[in-house]
Amino acid sequence: MSKPPRIDRHVHLEGSIDPAWVKSRAASVPCSLEAFWRGAVLPFTDFIESFLFVTSLLDSANAVRRTLNAVVDRLPKNGANPAGIDLWCSPHTLVVERRLLKLEELWKGIEQGISDANAQGVHVAVVIDAVNNLGPENGHALLDLTAGDLPSFVTGFSTGGLETVPFREWAPVFNRARSLGLRLAAHAGENGPASNIREAIEEAGLSRIVHAVRAVDDPYTLELLAEKGIAVDVCITSNLSLVKGIARHPLKTMMDAGIRCALGTDDPGIILTNIDNEWQRAAALLENDEYMERLIKNSISDAWCF
Repeated sequence: MSKPPRIDRHVHLEGSIDPAWVKSRAASVPCSLEAFWRGAVLPFTDFIESFLFVTSLLDSANAVRRTLNAVVDRLPKNGANPAGIDLWCSPHTLVVERRLLKLEELWKGIEQGISDANAQGVHVAVVIDAVNNLGPENGHALLDLTAGDLPSFVTGFSTGGLETVPFREWAPVFNRARSLGLRLAAHAGENGPASNIREAIEEAGLSRIVHAVRAVDDPYTLELLAEKGIAVDVCITSNLSLVKGIARHPLKTMMDAGIRCALGTDDPGIILTNIDNEWQRAAALLENDEYMERLIKNSISDAWCF
């Protein structure tokens, strides 16, 4: 089998803060975060608590830069090239809702972090992320905030959070993002049903889905993902809170269906992992060099950072 590339196809800026740096800055951390660091598998609500806590530490351009540096540091040093990161971040949450820093400070920290990454031969693309459960108005607010002067490193728009608002209601927001030249993705079939994946593709016109673990509940959804050539970012370690044990992770079923899967780390500063670990987990699940070669090909061809 070929050596896997140094590519993290899905990782959140906020969830990537180095735990040692968190401990140096915070007098105490939530019990849920401590448990995640010990390797516990906890419900999604505990993850949200931990995610919001570490997000509170991204209060300066330097903090943002350090965190992007931590993302790069988790890439294997001796992996194959190309090397790249598709980085999700939530400007509206950081700048408007939490008031942690100004937008120009966020962009400055990301730009500096990307410069550091480029010096190591690592390409970075940024995907701005809205919150599904806050409704389409949150998406429009994110675009209102950023559309006036989008940096060139911002290449995509996505939604995350709880999948409680139908994607058909988000369609006007996705259309607006598309008109700005942004590529479109969504967390779907993560904490919601397979029907969310179908709706995101058929009614919102998305070309990339994050997680999609519930796709295996519905043969039509698997077929649709494969037929449309939808790129799916799979984060095995992070997904362990969504499936009953790693042996039941649906990666192989998705690959059997012909879906264009690739690997990401999601929130490696909370649910500790790195992309090398994700490749090892994938190899154990697939036990098939042909499937691993497909993962390698998809990781490169469907990445937005190249």
